[in-house]
Amino acid sequence: MGLETSVESPAPVRTVSRLLADWIGRLGAIWIEGQVAQISRRPGMRTLWITLRDVEADLSLSVVTETTVVDLVSPPLEEGQRVLVHGRPEFYAGRGSLQIRALEIRAVGRGALLEELERLRALFHAEGLFAAERKRPLPLLPRRVGLISGRASAALRDVTVNARLRWPSVDFEIREVAVQGVAAVPAIVEALNNLNADPLIDVIVIARGGGSVEDLLPFSNERLVRAVAASRAPVVSAIGHEQDVPLMDFVADTRASTPTDAAKLIVPDITEEMARIVNARDRCRRITTRRIVTDGEQVTGWRMTARRAIDRRIDHGLVDVEHLRARLTALSPAATLDRGYAVVRTTDGHVVREAATLGTDEQVHVRVATGAFTARVEDVR
Repeated sequence: MGLETSVESPAPVRTVSRLLADWIGRLGAIWIEGQVAQISRRPGMRTLWITLRDVEADLSLSVVTETTVVDLVSPPLEEGQRVLVHGRPEFYAGRGSLQIRALEIRAVGRGALLEELERLRALFHAEGLFAAERKRPLPLLPRRVGLISGRASAALRDVTVNARLRWPSVDFEIREVAVQGVAAVPAIVEALNNLNADPLIDVIVIARGGGSVEDLLPFSNERLVRAVAASRAPVVSAIGHEQDVPLMDFVADTRASTPTDAAKLIVPDITEEMARIVNARDRCRRITTRRIVTDGEQVTGWRMTARRAIDRRIDHGLVDVEHLRARLTALSPAATLDRGYAVVRTTDGHVVREAATLGTDEQVHVRVATGAFTARVEDVR
């Protein structure tokens, strides 16, 4: 019989909770098929929790059981494995939560989830999407950084805060979207395409702060992986999960172990860069000083070489001048006069070469080695 309620006569929470517990309890023990998405063990406790995921729909149930039940599973129970669970539904009125108390667990075989992931991994590898030559280097200093992350998430804060600590003027274009569940893939792909349409964006970071295997499934989705592979801007995958690496990590241009690590990869540290500039300036100063000293020594050497060459040229010139002086002296009329000869000129200055050109009583000028005098012709022969 249904619970009769109205606006005037509503049912209190305790009544609804008690009735739900009664109805669920009437189901008794049932068999459930699903995939183990996560196993949570707490040290020192005999109880453990399992997230059981539907093999087709994005739905899951919480399963609680004893370690003795899990120890009997063969092969050993692991995440991604498909199982049959024989359990009793339980409703906890205090928390308003439903869980399955597992009485027996049987392994069906390797989980379809892992099989699908392995199929996609092999497919992408065969297509060359994981090849190292496809990886593009990140820009040294991007004009603008695209960031895709959960709404008001710790991952978003880790990336932005740490990046601005390293380079205060870094410019972010942020898209806050769902990063798990059925809405995650279309939301992330849309954000990725939107950021790629901005020509100022030089790198895109997709960040999430880890999570369970079930939470990370969108980042192995074929549609999302192919969108990352086709991205115009280089993509940094910062999912922050070391044990279970999603397929997006393999196709991204760079993988960051955490969102904080992504911040270190996308921008340089301004303090380190300033130190490099100072070191480079000092190194240039030292090189320039050494070059000036070296060039100065070289110029001095050139000057000395040139001086020696000029001196040799002058010495050779002096020798030539002495030779010319000796020749001139030998050919000079004065040398002839020194040997006792004289130069006779008429009164009009002509040199007398023949005696017949003179007349008796004609006056002539005679020049000898140490002087000159005037004479008169008495006889011409």
